[in-house]
Amino acid sequence: MPPTAPELDLVIRGGTVVTADSCAITDVGIDGETIVQVGGAMRGRRELDARDRLVLPGGIDPHVHLTCSDATESEPGWVDDFHSGSEAALAGGITTLGNMSFVLPSETMGHRMDVEGQLVRQQAIADVMLHPVMLSPMGAAVDEVGTLPERGVTSLKFFMSFPSFEAFAGQFLLAMRAAGQAGSITMIHCEDLATIECCSTLIGRKAHQHLADFAETRPVLAELTATQRAIAMCELTGAPTYIVHVSSARALQSCAEARARGLPLYVETRPLYLHLTRECYDRDDGALFVAQPPLREAIDREALWRGLADGTIDTMGSDHAPWTAAMKMSQHLDLWNMRPGVADLETMLPLLLTEGVLGGRISLERFVAVTATNAARLFGLYPRKGTIAPGSDADLAIWDTHEPRPLRGSAMHSRAGHTVYEGHPTRASVHTTIRRGEIVFENGKIVGRPGSGTVLARGKTEAPLGR
Repeated sequence: MPPTAPELDLVIRGGTVVTADSCAITDVGIDGETIVQVGGAMRGRRELDARDRLVLPGGIDPHVHLTCSDATESEPGWVDDFHSGSEAALAGGITTLGNMSFVLPSETMGHRMDVEGQLVRQQAIADVMLHPVMLSPMGAAVDEVGTLPERGVTSLKFFMSFPSFEAFAGQFLLAMRAAGQAGSITMIHCEDLATIECCSTLIGRKAHQHLADFAETRPVLAELTATQRAIAMCELTGAPTYIVHVSSARALQSCAEARARGLPLYVETRPLYLHLTRECYDRDDGALFVAQPPLREAIDREALWRGLADGTIDTMGSDHAPWTAAMKMSQHLDLWNMRPGVADLETMLPLLLTEGVLGGRISLERFVAVTATNAARLFGLYPRKGTIAPGSDADLAIWDTHEPRPLRGSAMHSRAGHTVYEGHPTRASVHTTIRRGEIVFENGKIVGRPGSGTVLARGKTEAPLGR
């Protein structure tokens, strides 16, 4: 080592370092919270051997549920918070979370950001961006949307499946326009309420209902109708629009056609739709797999894999919505009153690396794009986050990809205590996770401190690479 080589806080040696557009065996040097050198001579006060391992940017999961602003004793919310959610994320190679923060009609978005920002500073180990979820667009809410970037908040979400959307669709459209003019991105849950209500009524008239009927209460046409309406809203307003958890081939095709017309439309999918199909609802424990939208057919799953490979899909979001198995399987629930969502923070990237990259469906570079770089660009974090480059935050995950490991819910960090992928074989596991230069997960153990995570201030939406 040349005597003039800089001495840095941490050097990662000899790993396969991957970004969205490059892959090379090299060293990475970190000083403080920042990557300062990639390749070349350097010395480290501490060094990590990453030979025969992948060194990837820390994952960015833009879509998680770790707070529930309207939870009550009789109707509790999701079982993870920013502490346990961070632990699950870091164990799964994810260093940045995008939390859906539901704004109650009685409060302002700014108040909700303050409340949940304080929770992040008390609990989180991962870094967090907050997405305000608009439930009611009345009063001064639409005007407030344009002021959110002053707080470093450049996203907004709403649900087309909620009754409030149909009641105040024009106001939601104005909010979307205001977000676009302010440089923010609007995230939309696309399921059409009228279609859901019609199909649910018809299923309810059957002499016997079964969990297998759940997918029919929220069919592909509900997603397609709402997706096409969201595309029209995007075209009308010109606002950057992000369709969350696309589940079907037909909805994806509509998005592809809209993008071909030059609309600023971006697409997310989630792990459930890549790895499972609606046959899961035939199982005795089928309620564990309930999600909105529901699981689809094998033909939809294959279309989503193609979309990941060809760039039609921009990001992966876990939509981590953790319930215990007992909560999901409660006898008090029925087809019209389920607990949707699964714990997927710790499993999303190992499954995608195994079935996507090692299975030959996508390249390592595409993996990095859909799990880190594209989200960083869309949510105003690039190049601070989402890549491995001098000047970027030192958010890194070092992966082993040789030893087969079946997934076990009992070994995971989410308080859900189970996984819908129980026993599923993987060949990818995280050896070390580094968040802003600090080792926070190593050799199977969380070593980061609760409260060391930060609330991220963000800039404007930027189109992903290759768009």
